[in-house]
Amino acid sequence: MDRLHRTSREGASAPRFTHNLLALGLLLAPTAQAADTELPAVTVTGEDTSGYQAHSASVGGFDATPLLDTPASISVVTEALIKDRQARLLSEVLQNDASVGESYAPVGYYENFVVRGFSLNSASSYKINGRTITGEQNVGLENKQQVELLKGLSGLQSGVSEPGGLVNYVTKRPANVRSVTVSTDDRGSGYLATDVGGFFGNEQQFGLRANVAHEELHSYVEHTNGQRDFASLAFDWNISPDALLQLDAEYQTREQRSAPGYQLLGGTRLPHHTSPKKLLAHQSGSNPVTTDALNLNGNFEYRFSDTWKGTISASRSRVVIDDYSAFAWGCYGSASCASAAVPNYFSPEGDYDLYDFRSPDDTRRNDEVQAAFTGAFDTVGLGHELSVGASAFRRVVDKRDTINVMIGSANIDSEPADFARYDGPLNDSYRRLDSRQYGLFFNDRISFNEQWQTVLGGREVRLDEETFDSQGETTRHTQRYVFLPQAALIYKPLHNLALYTRYSKGLSLGGEAAWFTTNAFEILAPTVSRQIEAGIKYDWQRISLAAALFQIRQAYQYSRPNDDGTFTFTQQGEQKNTGLELSANGWASQRLQIAASVAAIRARVSDSGTPAYEGHQAINVPTLRANLQGDYALPGIDGLALLGGVQYSASKYANRQGGVETGAYAIFNVGSRYSTRIDGYDTVFRLTVDNLFDKRYWRDAGEYLGDGYLFQGAPLTARLSASINF
Repeated sequence: MDRLHRTSREGASAPRFTHNLLALGLLLAPTAQAADTELPAVTVTGEDTSGYQAHSASVGGFDATPLLDTPASISVVTEALIKDRQARLLSEVLQNDASVGESYAPVGYYENFVVRGFSLNSASSYKINGRTITGEQNVGLENKQQVELLKGLSGLQSGVSEPGGLVNYVTKRPANVRSVTVSTDDRGSGYLATDVGGFFGNEQQFGLRANVAHEELHSYVEHTNGQRDFASLAFDWNISPDALLQLDAEYQTREQRSAPGYQLLGGTRLPHHTSPKKLLAHQSGSNPVTTDALNLNGNFEYRFSDTWKGTISASRSRVVIDDYSAFAWGCYGSASCASAAVPNYFSPEGDYDLYDFRSPDDTRRNDEVQAAFTGAFDTVGLGHELSVGASAFRRVVDKRDTINVMIGSANIDSEPADFARYDGPLNDSYRRLDSRQYGLFFNDRISFNEQWQTVLGGREVRLDEETFDSQGETTRHTQRYVFLPQAALIYKPLHNLALYTRYSKGLSLGGEAAWFTTNAFEILAPTVSRQIEAGIKYDWQRISLAAALFQIRQAYQYSRPNDDGTFTFTQQGEQKNTGLELSANGWASQRLQIAASVAAIRARVSDSGTPAYEGHQAINVPTLRANLQGDYALPGIDGLALLGGVQYSASKYANRQGGVETGAYAIFNVGSRYSTRIDGYDTVFRLTVDNLFDKRYWRDAGEYLGDGYLFQGAPLTARLSASINF
């Protein structure tokens, strides 16, 4: 990579340079006319980097690589699209990818997702600048340049990980920027954010960028208002032409009551006459869920030559969750549920039990360090781009045994009474999990000629993991060595057309048994997954087109029903997901840019030992999803663009037996963006209206810790913002 482009200072000033040229031309024009001198025409051209099309991503390997040369299905959501969506949460970012659904993402709680039909894991599926963070947080987007999603296995990139995919947040680097954004919505929420940066030093070798935001959250779910504060700092030091140090720190505190999900009535029917605005299990004295998150990240890069460089990166991510919730679960208090050993559903009449749930000081911490050496060379007529390195990762979980006390019962059609809360002591905190992972990896891109490449890589993983009980006794100790290979073949008949095929192997952490199972809270051993994928990518003019066909296999983990009505959490059988993905991102015409995707997935379970769970689509995975976001610049009105989109989902099953099905739905969104100058300052107004026709639908019908939950989608919502650049 050219050293000039590697330096954030030069890269940040490129658009400003273009604007200055235009301004200079306007200033010189009157002078030229006065002198009656005709100057030759000068055409200034440059690439518009502010749109929805991305050209590279780092999530597919160990460095930023052109998407066209990456043999994987990668979705990149650019800063422009994040701003146009006025996104505050990852769900508002990933909704533009049809391969993504929600997997237990309640209002007021941290979110999780399902990709290609497999749920991501909070322990290993989320990264910032390539380093793993604790996923039990809603990461702030104010300092993010883009969000990258690698769909499918990522064993080479991260070792232990889920087969669905990997989310990587890329932070903004220092730039000469001064901006303020204010926003509100139809419920009266308030939002204020600042973005300030610049360079200093004798040679402008130091760069700083700070992002600060405060948000008053007025939720569409009643009684769940909250607030959020965010601050981040990015620091770049160009130590020499060959050495670069980059540091990032961000802190966020968030508090908001969480909204529990519904459960099936009698385990066989969807709830009736429900409203997304209603808070189940409302107790006037319940406390909000409070989350404090700190993410630290550093990277040092040194170039030994024009073709070889070394990098060392390290990170720490720490999240502390105080979870005090009034929770809706089951129907022990209903006479119609008396015969069930574990009635983990609402009664046929809509009755449910209320629980006082308390889990304060729930602390998750991820520490990671990685060293890599990357270079290019030729041997026996072949070109090589080689990356080798080592990594170490540790995750610890310190928590208390939860308090989960039934305090009363209610019905979904009425407001519950206020019940006496639990007033006993809290349990002591102890170390629940200590997981250490060490890896050695290599990745070699071999070019045979201009058309053919192969990418061969792998990671040797050593996993050393212990779980403990409240007395400090070891309940499980897993030591495992596994090699995770990845092999791909790329054919480029044209410089802007690539066809690829890839094989990958992954290792995933075992799941945790639900509290009502016979092996409650047991964490199962890791499982192996495998994937094959074939795809095609085509950059045509200013739009990127892609298609991918994949198949993923993983061991099936579930709460197996026993003959006596109880459940046991186990690994047995296999889940196989086969799918087709299509996407288009960029300018479809001179005035219209789009971000569009379609995903068709067939998800099946086999050999589970529970025939009722087999022979049909897996839970919470629709056979078809499609998303479209558009941006059309109106002719004749400079700076005004119309925004709009649609999200479609086919029906999906809400239980593992496949007996309950949510309906298909289509959600329409509209909006606008107006760019102008006020008192000499560039100003952008944005309006977004989501769910224009106020559609009622079930956005999430998945499981969490063995229980099935149903969450409704948001009603019609509107958001208005103004951004001023000084």
